[in-house]
Amino acid sequence: MSSILPSDALGRRILCDMEYATVQYVGSVPPTKGLWIGVEWDNPQRGKHDGNHKGIRYFKCRHPTGGSFIRPDKVNFGVGFLTAVKNRYGLNDEQDVACGKDDELVLGKKTVELVGFDSVLEEQSQLNKLENISVRECAVSHVGQKEEINRTCPIIKSIDLSKNLLSSWETVIDIASQVQNLEILHLSENKMKFPSAATPGSGTFDKLRVLALNRTGVTWVEVLLCAPGWPALEELYLASNDITVLERPTNVLQTLKLLDLSSNQLIDGNQLHLIAHLPRLEKLILSDTGISSVCFPDAEFGKKAKMFPSLKHLVVDNNKISQWSFVNELDKLQSLESLQCWNNPLGPEKSPETLRQLIIAKIGQLKFLNKSEILPQERKGAELDYRKMFGNEWLAAGGHQDPDKNRPHEEFLAAHPRYQLLCLKYGAPEEGELKRQQPFTLKNQLLTVTIKCPDKPDQKPMEKKLPDSMTIQKVKGLLYRLLKIPGSELKLSYESSKMEGKEIELDNDLKSLQFYSIENGDCMLVRW
Repeated sequence: MSSILPSDALGRRILCDMEYATVQYVGSVPPTKGLWIGVEWDNPQRGKHDGNHKGIRYFKCRHPTGGSFIRPDKVNFGVGFLTAVKNRYGLNDEQDVACGKDDELVLGKKTVELVGFDSVLEEQSQLNKLENISVRECAVSHVGQKEEINRTCPIIKSIDLSKNLLSSWETVIDIASQVQNLEILHLSENKMKFPSAATPGSGTFDKLRVLALNRTGVTWVEVLLCAPGWPALEELYLASNDITVLERPTNVLQTLKLLDLSSNQLIDGNQLHLIAHLPRLEKLILSDTGISSVCFPDAEFGKKAKMFPSLKHLVVDNNKISQWSFVNELDKLQSLESLQCWNNPLGPEKSPETLRQLIIAKIGQLKFLNKSEILPQERKGAELDYRKMFGNEWLAAGGHQDPDKNRPHEEFLAAHPRYQLLCLKYGAPEEGELKRQQPFTLKNQLLTVTIKCPDKPDQKPMEKKLPDSMTIQKVKGLLYRLLKIPGSELKLSYESSKMEGKEIELDNDLKSLQFYSIENGDCMLVRW
């Protein structure tokens, strides 16, 4: 630890006994003698008071036990950027590293066998070959030898400066201005002061594509003030910054493809309207933001919104989404392909499988749900299930198999905006499909079905009694025993005794005969 007190100590970030803090006071604390530093700890359990000591207010803390006084010689004010890089990557006597035999490396008292490690050491000792540098948790607090950075590390493209002692955005600019090809910059877990006025582009960040500012205390207003200096930015990470209010970006962030606002209590879903016209935004992360609803008022149900025109991936895990209207609105997003929505109180009485089916049926263009691909067969099954599940409600609302009489009321259409489309896609549900299940008795559960092989005229029809709960997969197993044809080669369909000439494919092995509304007297057709 350095006992030299910097002239700009007030407001600086410091490290003491592995704990981080911000200097809030420098001076005397009577009746004691000597100089004291008043700090506000990041961990409030580390402190003793809120800056008020024996009735005298020296500074203010956000937490009643967030403050302490410590002596300057106990404080680490950090090191310059290049010093940290050399400490991390340069091999010298101070690091207690020595070479033993040709195939050994001595680290302190331990001997490690080298397997191609000599080339790694050579590259790391030559800092001018490094493109990706990580000095995470290396107590970097200032630029240090500013003019030396570009000469020592001329081809840097990526820097990880997270969890250091950076106190201000100006310090970041001082470091970055020496890196001509900077594309990726991680600054998370640095509690910094950001500009309070617009900062014109200086060229420092002209090539920056990825910027992480998680847990830095930055506000959305400060982001917009700095954004003119990020003309090529594609990914911006702003998690855990207490951002509660958004503003519309004007002529900034227009190249942004990914925005992470997770763990910021936005709560009001209408806040999203303010960022809905970022033209290239493809992924939006809103986990743990408290949102429960969203609305895209520029489009009616069944139409596509102009908002979020490029959004393909949406993450809304760990929120308060409990209404299906939220999911209905997402179908308006013209480019949405992937949705993550784990841990939301959406239909808590329903099984995860049923919830998945409902979401798939409600969002027509979705290709991935909770990181799992939606295959065409799963989508078809989900949409058929949905069509059947709400068929009686559709009829009660004014739905009809005759298109000229099919006029369900607005309340039903608002709750099920894709239902009419599914009827056009698969046909309106038949009366037989929507009949209510009879009380369970063995007699009620057995169906008499005729099994025919239309492509094999020599095969005589068979009559079988099958439980209506029997899955298509088990039917194929039965047919394998009867016909000696592997189930994987069988294609099943059926003809209803009530709908002559209409053949319905049995294409989902996991569904039951009851699901397909097979009744007594129906004919099952088997092909291979």
